[in-house]
Amino acid sequence: MANEGAVSDIVTEFLLNICQLRPPQTDHVAHAVGMCAVLATLQPSDDAEAQLIPLLTGSVAEFYIDPILPHFGDVDVMFHVSNQLAVPRGQLPPTQLPAEFHTYVKVYEIVQTVTCLAMCT
Repeated sequence: MANEGAVSDIVTEFLLNICQLRPPQTDHVAHAVGMCAVLATLQPSDDAEAQLIPLLTGSVAEFYIDPILPHFGDVDVMFHVSNQLAVPRGQLPPTQLPAEFHTYVKVYEIVQTVTCLAMCT
């Protein structure tokens, strides 16, 4: 039983040393959240039931990295449509989708193309 307490203490110390509090929000993140709210209110023209689903992505969302220069933000806002799904070439689409997706989706295949802008050998 004493061993369980030691393991618990080790895990607690590990989590306290590794996990960090989320830094305070910046003006850039607030602007990105506002853009997400605007995108969430828009509807695609091809389907009245479909929705735009915005996401905060990039280094700000994943690693909590602040921009190097204070007047230039690095907040990426992406969105996807709830009735569309893209899958890599040759991969089957999933049989179940998250609840944010529509009952039916259009599936697109991602095809890699190579463009040669310089002299190709």
